[in-house]
Formats: sequence, C-alpha cells, structure tokens
Amino acid sequence: MRQLVGRLRSGLSQLFSLPEGYEVALGNGGATLFWDLASLCLIERRSQHLAFGEFSAKFAQVVQSAPHLAAPEVIESAPGTCPQPHPDEDVDAYCLTHNETSTGVQCKVLRIGFPGQLVLVDGTSAAGGLPLEAGSVDAYYFSPQKCFAADGGIWVALLSPAAVERSARIGSTSRWIPSSLDLNLALQNSRLDQTYNTPAVATLFLFVQQLEWILDQGGLSWAAARCRQSASIVYGWADRAAYATPFVQDPDQRSPVVATIDLSPEVPAPEISKVLRRNGIVDIDGYRKLGRNQLRIGLFPAVDPEDATRLTQALDWVAERVGVTNHV
Repeated sequence: MRQLVGRLRSGLSQLFSLPEGYEVALGNGGATLFWDLASLCLIERRSQHLAFGEFSAKFAQVVQSAPHLAAPEVIESAPGTCPQPHPDEDVDAYCLTHNETSTGVQCKVLRIGFPGQLVLVDGTSAAGGLPLEAGSVDAYYFSPQKCFAADGGIWVALLSPAAVERSARIGSTSRWIPSSLDLNLALQNSRLDQTYNTPAVATLFLFVQQLEWILDQGGLSWAAARCRQSASIVYGWADRAAYATPFVQDPDQRSPVVATIDLSPEVPAPEISKVLRRNGIVDIDGYRKLGRNQLRIGLFPAVDPEDATRLTQALDWVAERVGVTNHV
C-alpha cells in the first residue's frame, strides 16, 4: 500500500507541476468528506462560496450549518452559468468549484483576495482533465472516480504551505476536530506514504494506473487536449442536430469533461437513455435534480474521442426513430 501511495503522491506532484513547498495529502471518505474537513481545518472564521449547481451549493450548506463558523457569503447564479467571486476582507477562505459536475459548467481558477486568505477549489470532475496552475490555489481537492477512472471513497488534496500552516494553527487551538477529519493527521500519515485508516487498495491501484497512463501519454496538457477533442465532437453535434442544444449558453463556460445537452420535448431523454442502455451504451442520464430533458455525458481522459463520435451517431439513430427525422 505504501508503494501505491508513494507512486500516487509522486505522480500527482509531477502531473500538476506542484510549486516548491506544496504537498499531496489523502484520506478516506471522498470529496464530500473533505467539505467537513475544510470547515474544521481550513476555514478559520468565515468563507465565501460560489453556488451554481448541486455540489458547489452543498459545500456552502456544510459551512452554513457549522456552529463554530460565521455565516458564509454565498454568491449564486442559475444552473448553466458561473458566478464570479470578489475580494472581501471579511472572509479568510474562498471556496470555488473548478467544474460543476451537475450542470457541465467549468469555471476559471484564479488567485483572489488578500494576503492571508486561502483559495479552496473542488476539482472532483476537473482534476486530470482541465488545465490548472497549482500555484493559484491553496487546496485543490478531489476524489478519483472521474478523470482518474477509479472508484470513489478517498479524497486527495494538493496543499500550499499557507494551507498547511493554517491547518496546523487551527489544530493547535481548542477547536474540537475528530481524528478522521484532522488534516494535520492526514498530512502526517501522507508524508509516510500511508493513510490514517485503511483505504480500499483496489481504488489506489486503479488511481495509480490511470495517473501513470496519463503521464506516459504526455501529462496534463495531453489529457486536457483529449478532453477538448471529445467535447468538440459532442458540442459540434449538438449545434448541428435539430433536436439538441448545449445547455450551457456561454461557450467559454462549457465543460470539456462533462457535456450537458438539452433535447427537444418530442425526444424524451429517459427513452433515449433506456434504448441506448439496452444496447450497452450507459451513463448518459441528465442530473435528476435539474429536472430537464437532458443528457449529461462524461468526456474524461479515459474516453476515446472515437467513442464520442459513435455516441453521437447512436443518438441520431435512436432519435430518428423516437420522432425526429429532420436535421439541420
């Protein structure tokens, strides 16, 4: 296990070209658990959150319910759009989402704020598929079930020296922090190439295999280009098809790793998905809570762009038989 963790930490440092002093930490529980951890170990008093979909809003809700923190500043925008953060001297952490998995919106990750403030970024569906300047963030955290083609259940965080210092300082106060949510304890174990409690070794194995495959192909720039190629195929198809439209209106905000496509009412997405599933094409269902007639298509590095092309051909074939025959 230590060999796997060591390869994982070394490979992630290489993939993201981590600046000097940055560290890779990991633990059990997934990115959802990291929200709880961050509320205890990285947010000192008050945070600012961008909420523009299911997962970005959930982190804000975690902080809103934390009795030891002040009410966060929450900047919202409608699903399919991305709000913008703004500097605020009254917060000590900015909580951003690199890619909103539920809506297919990507957001730019930039350093914001004043000295002493941290930038915390949820990279769950972005890490390994979108470009990242690691020096622009203090904690970039994710779980590996998206671009890294593994199972969920663990979290990884790329931490700046400022984040490490913040966590150590908060940990030295009287704030109660459970051991499983203690970032300092996770760091101590990560430095020894292990985790505080036993992880699923198969998950680590899959994670490392995908990570090293990406590195062998050319690293993050190669993976990002491959995702953009698949996205170009899917969005290009949606622009041409009479019955399909990209959900995200701003092309600059359309995710290259999670494409969301609205369908015309006469082409019910559940029926399309049902037919494709019977023929071995799975997991293109829209995010249920959005309540739209929509497809949500993963375009992660493990997806061959040729498969993206074949998917669009299959969609056209099925849609013609559901009720649409004319294409622009």
